[in-house]
Amino acid sequence: MWRNWAGNVTARPRRVAAPASVDELAAVVRKAAEDGLSVKAVGSGHSFTAAAATDGVLVLPEGLTAIRSVDRAAGTVTAEAGVQLRHLNALLAAEGLSLTNMGDIMEQTVAGATSTGTHGTGRDSGSIAAQIARLELVTADGSVLTCSAEEHPEVFAAARIGLGALGVVSAITFAVEPIFLLTAREEPMSFARVTAEFDQLVAENEHFEFYWFPHTEGCTTKRNNRSAGPRTPVPAVRGWIDDELLSNGAFRAACALGRAAPAAIPGIARISSRALSARTYTDIPYKVFTSPRRVRFVEMEYAVPREAAVAAVRELKSVVERSGLRVSFPVEVRVAPADDIALSTASGRDSAYIAVHMYRGSRYQEYFTAVERIMVAHGGRPHWGKMHTRDAEYLRSAYPRFEEFAELRQRLDPGRLFRNDYLRRVLGD
Repeated sequence: MWRNWAGNVTARPRRVAAPASVDELAAVVRKAAEDGLSVKAVGSGHSFTAAAATDGVLVLPEGLTAIRSVDRAAGTVTAEAGVQLRHLNALLAAEGLSLTNMGDIMEQTVAGATSTGTHGTGRDSGSIAAQIARLELVTADGSVLTCSAEEHPEVFAAARIGLGALGVVSAITFAVEPIFLLTAREEPMSFARVTAEFDQLVAENEHFEFYWFPHTEGCTTKRNNRSAGPRTPVPAVRGWIDDELLSNGAFRAACALGRAAPAAIPGIARISSRALSARTYTDIPYKVFTSPRRVRFVEMEYAVPREAAVAAVRELKSVVERSGLRVSFPVEVRVAPADDIALSTASGRDSAYIAVHMYRGSRYQEYFTAVERIMVAHGGRPHWGKMHTRDAEYLRSAYPRFEEFAELRQRLDPGRLFRNDYLRRVLGD
């Protein structure tokens, strides 16, 4: 039995495979088709939806973990599908290179992260998928298709965030750049101030995000901007206290207490909102963008038009305050520029991401339902790897290029070899 990181999705595949080359992967796909079994590939299991679940053939990532090439002249790196972002980032840093932007954790595989639209925050720089220069895909007939902006551009326009519906990604070529330094400025800020100044904070910073602590007026903000240096990382002891003791150890204990005694959550939230003090540090990109996340949770996240962000967050705060909801996790707000990927949550529009979480094992349904109602009213697009209840009828209206994706899927996988229940719901067949 396969289980995802959060433990809310399980699958019992008929068989599993861990191909060690693209040729072996193609053979797995052809054999599954012959046997009438569906095929789904998994990454590290960090999606909260059943996007990778199957009762057919489950393709595991651990055999496809090679870095095929680093091309300094072209500014690219090619990694096989199962390479974890942590390994990719470390290798790039050793080579004096870096991705331009990334999300806040590094446990995902490159294929899993891109296929579901994993993103960080950026005024001008988009998701990890937006940094793809070339993609290698094993399609339903077992053939290997490569695509880029010049080669099969119609496939490239969709497959960078393909949901596993177009084939199995075997390798990804990313655009990279010479390594640079980021200065991170983290500081508390009131909810009133951060929402009043949100547009200015986004405009003035390359990467801006904030966390609001429900049941309080407190937020934590983070501004990342390129720096000439020098490199001044967080001191080891301070980093351990902030990132391990407080953000993971103490926070896990607080969440466990809140799950057992929900009435205590507002008081815990007030303490949590004051626990982390301001700090400024300068380091290489992945050490600034990412943080350890050891407390397990379930998550919902929606992308709304950037101009709707403040209204949506204020409505969310009002709902929490008027209701009997008890929410122990902060609400995370990030931004991304418009991109040209068919089913990207930022497709064709500058976006803001609003993410809500609940500690694993807590009752989340009422909270997530209330949040989803707000996001839908603002034309929100759910993150493909995070919990939501939207179906193809809604998503067709939310994505102007939905039919373009559907037509390409029909061409590449007419027999629905890569189907599962999640894709039936969100794509319609």
